[in-house]
Amino acid sequence: MNVPPRRIAHLDMDAFYASVELLRYPELRGVPVVIGGRREHQPKVLTDGSREFARLRDYVGRGVITTATYEARGLGVGSGMGLMKAAKLAPDAYLLPTDFESYRHYSRLFKAAVACIAPKIEDRGIDEIYIDLSELPGDTMVLAQCIKQAVHDATGLSCSIGVTPNKLLSICSDLEKPNGLTILGLPDIPSRIWPLPVRKVNGIGPKMTEKLATLGITTIGELAKAELPILQAHFGRSSACWLNEISHGIDKRAVITSSEPRSISRETTFERDLHARHDRVTLSAIFTDLCARLAEDLKRKGYQSRTIGIKLRYEDFRTVTRDLTLPVSTDDADTIRRAARECLRRVPLDQKLRLLGVRAGTLSLGSAQKEDGGVSRQGELPLTLPQCST
Repeated sequence: MNVPPRRIAHLDMDAFYASVELLRYPELRGVPVVIGGRREHQPKVLTDGSREFARLRDYVGRGVITTATYEARGLGVGSGMGLMKAAKLAPDAYLLPTDFESYRHYSRLFKAAVACIAPKIEDRGIDEIYIDLSELPGDTMVLAQCIKQAVHDATGLSCSIGVTPNKLLSICSDLEKPNGLTILGLPDIPSRIWPLPVRKVNGIGPKMTEKLATLGITTIGELAKAELPILQAHFGRSSACWLNEISHGIDKRAVITSSEPRSISRETTFERDLHARHDRVTLSAIFTDLCARLAEDLKRKGYQSRTIGIKLRYEDFRTVTRDLTLPVSTDDADTIRRAARECLRRVPLDQKLRLLGVRAGTLSLGSAQKEDGGVSRQGELPLTLPQCST
C-alpha cells in the first residue's frame, strides 16, 4: 500500500483582530491602527454620520497592544508592547478597543470554511490552524488557493498559508505575509529555512534563543551546523537531539484533530497598581467578574473543573500562584469564587497588585455538579488578612 507524501499546511490569518475591525471600520484601511484600548475608546458617531476615532497619543494607562495593522507595525509597534510606549512611536495611530466576541465569531467562520475542503484540522488558536492535506486529491497549489478563497468568501479576510512535509517547516506561512502562499519541500530548507532566526521555531523561546546566541548560533542554519556534543553539553541529550533534528527539518508530529485543554484561565492587568486594603471595592468587583467569566468559559466549552487557582503579580513583578482541589467538579461561578477566595487567604496581600487571575484546572466533560463543599459564602475578597500592613 502506497502512503501518500505528507502535505501539512499552516494557515495564519493576517493581522486577524485588526482585520476584523477594518471590516467594521473600512475608512481606517491603509492607516496605522492599534487594537487594545478600553471601552471609552469606542468610536463616536458624529451628527453627520461620520465616526470620530481615538488616537494613540491620547492614551493614558498601562494597557498593552493586542495587535496592530501592518501600517502600524511599520512604525515599530506591535503585539505585547505597552500602549504608552507605542504612543511615542506612533502618536497619530488610531486606537480601537478589543472585541473578542467578534473575533471568535470570525474564527468559527474561517475554520468551518476550511473544514468543508480539508476536514483534518488541528486548532492552534483563534487565528491559526494546521491542516493535513496528505490524503486529499489534487495539486497542492490548487488546494491551498481553494482554501484561501474559501476563507475570504466566508469572512472577507485574507490569510497566509505555508505547505510543507511537516508541521515544523510550515512556519514558512510567515515568509510571504500578508495574503501569502508558500510551498516548500525538504530541498528548500537551506535557501528558505536556514536563514531564519532560531526564535522562529515553535519551541525555542527567549531563554533558549539567548543561550544559543552565547554559542554564536542565531539562525536555523547555524544551528544545523552546530556539533551535537556541544549542544548536549549546554542543553542536555534530549534537547540537543531535538535541536539537531528541527534544524534539518525533521518533524514526525501528526496533525491532532482533537485535544482537551489542561486548564482555562481569566486574568487582567490593572491600569494602575491596586492595594488590597485601599482598593478593596474595586478589586472585589474585578475578582467577581473574572470568576463569572471563567464560569461562562467552562459552560460554553462544556467543561467542569476540579482545581481552582489564583495568580497574583505584585508591583515589583513578583508572581505567586495558589491552587485548591474541590471535592467535586464545577462550572458554577459562586463555587469558583469561594474556592479562589480560599486560595487568596494563603498569599500575602501587603503589597500593591499589578495583575489578578483565576484558573480552572483538572478539567472534565459533563454537566456541572454544584455543591457547597463546606466553603463559606462571603461577598467580598478576604482583604483583612493578618499579613496586611497597618
